[in-house]
Parts: sequence; C-alpha cells; structure tokens
Amino acid sequence: MLTLLTFSQNHLELFSSKDVEPILKKIDGSQNIWLRCIHFRDRTGTAKIINHFQLDPSRIDMIFNHSLTGIDEDMEDCLFDGYEILTHQLKNREFQVARGSIVLGRNFIITFEITEIKVLTILLNNIQKQNIDIQSWGVDYILYLIFKDILNNYHSVFDYISRQLDDLEDEVLANSGDETTYHKIAAMRQSTRSGRRNFQNLKSLLAMMNYEDFQWITLPVKTLFNQELVYQIDHLWQEYQALRAWMSELMEIQRDNIASKTSERINRLTILSTVFLPITFITGFYGMNFKYMPELEQAWAYPVVISVILLIVLSSIAFAKQQRWL
Repeated sequence: MLTLLTFSQNHLELFSSKDVEPILKKIDGSQNIWLRCIHFRDRTGTAKIINHFQLDPSRIDMIFNHSLTGIDEDMEDCLFDGYEILTHQLKNREFQVARGSIVLGRNFIITFEITEIKVLTILLNNIQKQNIDIQSWGVDYILYLIFKDILNNYHSVFDYISRQLDDLEDEVLANSGDETTYHKIAAMRQSTRSGRRNFQNLKSLLAMMNYEDFQWITLPVKTLFNQELVYQIDHLWQEYQALRAWMSELMEIQRDNIASKTSERINRLTILSTVFLPITFITGFYGMNFKYMPELEQAWAYPVVISVILLIVLSSIAFAKQQRWL
C-alpha cells in the first residue's frame, strides 16, 4: 500500500494507491511530500520510486537488505536510515521488531515499512485532521515527529516488558519455574537487543547534525531534536539498560534454581544408591558358589537375612531424613 501526503503553506492532501504510477503522477516537485510504502515489496516499483527522486540505485539493495541498519554516512543523495523498532507484540516468546527504511531528501521523506508501524499511522491521521501543524515546516519536521513518536512508543513497550518481567520474577523467586522460564527470559533478552541499536542510531544522527556539512535538517528542526529528544533518548537508554540488567539477574537466579533442583535429584539418586549398596553386598556375598556355607542349611537364615536387609533400608532412610538429605 502506498500513501502520499503532499503539503505546503496553503495545501494539504492525502492520496493512496496500490500502484506506483498513480502515486508518481500526483507528486508535484514544488510541494513537500511524505510517501509511505507499507508492505510494499515490489522491487520494480521501488526502483521507479528511487529513480523518480533521482537517488542512487544502490539504495534499492539497501531497502531490501534487512541486515543493513543505522544511518548511512554516505549522504550525497539523501539521508538514509535502516531502522529496527521494538514493539510489544510477542511471537514465539520474542518481541517483534518492525524493520524498514527512512529516506530523507530536499523536499521529500519516504518511509518503507515492511510491517506497518502503528505510531506512523496515528501520526498521519493527526496530520490529516490538522491536529498537528506541518504546513509551515519542511519534511525534516516530519522526520522529527516520526522519531519523537517512536521514542514515545518505547515508554509503552518498556512498561509492557516490565509487567512481563514482574510475572517471570514471581515464578523465579517462588522457585516454581523450570527451564521453560529460563528460556522465556533468555528469548526476551535476546529479542530486545534491537532497542539498543535503535537508540544508538538516533544518537549517531544527533551527532551528525553538528557537522558543518550536514544539510538534510534545518536549524529550527535541529533545535527541536536537541531540546526535546536528547533527554528522552538518554532517559530511555537508562531504562533500557535497567531492564537488561533485570533480565540478566532473573536469568542468573533461575540458572541457580535449575542447578539446585538438579543437585537435589543427584543427591536423591546418591542416597538411593547408598541404601542399596550394602544390600547388593549381602546378596552378592550369599550368591557365591561355596559348598560349605552353614547359613544355607539353617531354617532361620532366610528370614534373618531379609530382616537385616529391611533394617539397613529403614535405618538408612531414617538417617537421611534426620540429616535433611531427603
């Protein structure tokens, strides 16, 4: 799905289409545009978009290569950012990550969304309803709004992760969890790594804004970035590190719980083998094929041996319980 927002001082229009051609025909070079490409994996159509905005053809491979994340420092034709945004949606115990690319040019911004980002849909709706005034700004202001909403979204994501960790902590501290609980925590910790990369990308962008030859963001928008987003990024970064430390601590406790349970099982098996060791000796002793064994001819021999075996078993169990080994 392709959604085109065109705006200027006295104009604001939204247009949607599934095909590239109608979208490109609606683009007026004199106006600012925001083009959203949602679930759009047509390589030919993407090439037409890249060619229309006179961007380097290598951008096509960068858009379709999911492993390329972060700000591209080769910014001769545009500001390119391959993003990974952590969401609070779960799949196979892991938090889902929304991936895509943001391309910022002179009077255009294009967002390629492999999966639709809800905060961008909300932002676009607010712009359409004119709840947000963008007509007196350029496209770099939309980039600022996008990053601002993404950071605001992280507050709800981290709150959701905290609630998940609260439930897991109850399992861990009650020592009721098993290896499944450990794997849940490990999967959660691994899947939240994209948050770190996201914050690092934003920090890199903020650092690049201070370069003298940085041309993609105007001074008023730079001021907004520095005044409103720098503190928010630092705050979220600290919160992210605290969550990661919490996960690590729970993993360590649960690892100890698992080791303790394993040790208990080994102790019980050891005690069991200790109980049967003297019994094995007695039965082995009387299993020897000697001709002269006086006890074999006695009527009391069998019940006495059985009684001795039972006495050994019961006394061994009683001693183990007294020592709290069982």
